[in-house]
Amino acid sequence: MPLPLPEVRRARGAVAAMFLTNGALLANLLPRYPEIKGELGLANSTYGLVLAAFPAGAILAGLGAGALIRRVGSAPLAVAGTILTAIGLCAASWAPVAGLLALALLVAGACDAITDVAQNAHGLRVQRRYGRSIINSFHAVWSIGAVLGGSMAALAIALDVPLRVHLGVSGALFAVISLVALRFALPGKDPENSAGGADVGTSTAVPDGTGATDDTAATDAAGAPPSAALRPRRGRTVPLLAALIVIAIGGTLVEDAGNSWATLYLARDLGAPAAIAATGYIALVGAQFVGRLVGDSLVDRFGQRTVARTGGLIIAVGMATALAFPSVPGTIIGFALAGLGSATLVPAAMQEADDLPGLRHGTGLTVVSWLMRLGFLASPPLVGLVADAAGLRYGLLVVPVAGVLVIALSGVLSGRRPLRRTEPESVSAGL
Repeated sequence: MPLPLPEVRRARGAVAAMFLTNGALLANLLPRYPEIKGELGLANSTYGLVLAAFPAGAILAGLGAGALIRRVGSAPLAVAGTILTAIGLCAASWAPVAGLLALALLVAGACDAITDVAQNAHGLRVQRRYGRSIINSFHAVWSIGAVLGGSMAALAIALDVPLRVHLGVSGALFAVISLVALRFALPGKDPENSAGGADVGTSTAVPDGTGATDDTAATDAAGAPPSAALRPRRGRTVPLLAALIVIAIGGTLVEDAGNSWATLYLARDLGAPAAIAATGYIALVGAQFVGRLVGDSLVDRFGQRTVARTGGLIIAVGMATALAFPSVPGTIIGFALAGLGSATLVPAAMQEADDLPGLRHGTGLTVVSWLMRLGFLASPPLVGLVADAAGLRYGLLVVPVAGVLVIALSGVLSGRRPLRRTEPESVSAGL
């Protein structure tokens, strides 16, 4: 396969920069939450409500991302969202009372949700130009950004840098990076419609910028024309989208188990020292990062369906074994396997949703991204209720259950089918 044009390769770098800034911005604030709590004298209950403003803002604004993408384009929207997120997070450091802190986090969360959808939309647009899977590499870069932001915060705390100075500098830095990235992104607005080919989720016939479509690519395995390939699919859009949402939520349930409960379970239930207990979360995110690094090549070779089904199996068997035979080493390995298995689930669901027949680009992606966040809201209280009633070990059964759901629903994902470049070289050359 010939290499993509230089403009397309630069656009890939631009999207990677967007994901990096998105991961780094909030990570600069998270380690300093205790400092804010202390300065404002917040009770634990008030503190929890204030922090819930960020995901609440994401849920309130998330559904508007698709319409905004079609109006202004995915790349400009991602950059605008990044700048506004940076402003919102910086404003949080100046909030004198809990109400204003919650308002700042609400705005930041809303802008972050729009940025998330827009950067994924542009990443998928670049992927279509590449003709092979690259979306998982962007999510791996997001993880790098999160580590970078957390490290910056840790350094600022160690050097006793004032919170407002720290967040002002980090916000300005990543806003500038996003503006530079915009210069190298794909120009113009995103295609209005997605068009599914023979296999659900495979984008094989989209506008090439001239009003024409690649009819050859749009035929199904039996040689049917594009209209025949699309007609029976449209009635299945809603159930397919629902299945993709559940797959994405499965990925978020695994992530939240590591974020919220891994350290607590290892320390309180299994008696691990504090330093060792923290490695449960580290093992999960580290394995997830590795899985995303190799995810694109695996998807190209085996298809989204096989990779997701295998990931669900790894999650279910790995974590179920760790819970059935509890030990500190076994649990750490279980969380690592869960992270590895979940690595490609959210990117896969987003890609397939954006390519569903009958939906405009950005619509399916917006719905999946929006409802996926409900997993982050529902998971902590669900696990907590079960933990209070029967113990955290039983509450963490949500992880292998998520793996089983992924196995059951992964049939909606595309099989092994190389992506086709959706714009001829003559069109791309004019970028």
